Amino acid sequence: MLPKYKRILLKLSGESLMGDGNYGIDPKVITHYAYDIKAVTDLGVQVAIVIGGGNIYRGMNEAETGIERAQGDYMGMLATVINGMAMQSGLEKVGLYTRLQSAIKMEQIAEPYIRRRAIRHLEKGRVVIFGAGTGNPYFTTDTAASLRAIEIQADVILKGTRVDGIYTADPEKDSTATRFESITFAEVYQKSLNVMDMTAFTLCQENKLPIIVFDMNKPGNLLQVIMGKNVGTLVSG
Repeated sequence: MLPKYKRILLKLSGESLMGDGNYGIDPKVITHYAYDIKAVTDLGVQVAIVIGGGNIYRGMNEAETGIERAQGDYMGMLATVINGMAMQSGLEKVGLYTRLQSAIKMEQIAEPYIRRRAIRHLEKGRVVIFGAGTGNPYFTTDTAASLRAIEIQADVILKGTRVDGIYTADPEKDSTATRFESITFAEVYQKSLNVMDMTAFTLCQENKLPIIVFDMNKPGNLLQVIMGKNVGTLVSG
């Protein structure tokens, strides 16, 4: 059976890297993700990754911290590069070739983001990790993921979370919440469901880029999604 998707962008939250901790990076989580990503690259699937930075620095209220929003956003971008380096290390330990590209120049540790070069790396079977968001404040890593996915012509965005899809309400707070197997972009707007921030979500809708929200913490789920199995929730046109 062939994979349903040839080129994917995997969006991971920084918080997911904490594991059971309250901050930082759990090596066990990195290893688990690395093996799951290797399982799909072994099938010839091209994988690009965007990771958030919330486990290291979460944009805080300017009134509380005294740090202006733009400055705080740049701090968050640097946190995503740290997470990207950790993920890169984990992937290389399981035998994958990787490239870390940063939207903010830092030549000693990452290539600058160049769209054509990123696509070429993917074509050569390398896993490409995009760090530092879009390189601009006021944009989330969800928006960075949507933008990069469109730029590299990915088939789908896979949003790996700790919840197994999109629900009618927050399943961690409401036991009666039910999961959607699939839903349209328009329905997400109508029901005011929280999938991604509005900028990221609108980018996907306008470019007809489907989103799958799934539980990345369950081993083997990523492979199931790639093979077209009914895992998580598909958002499409």
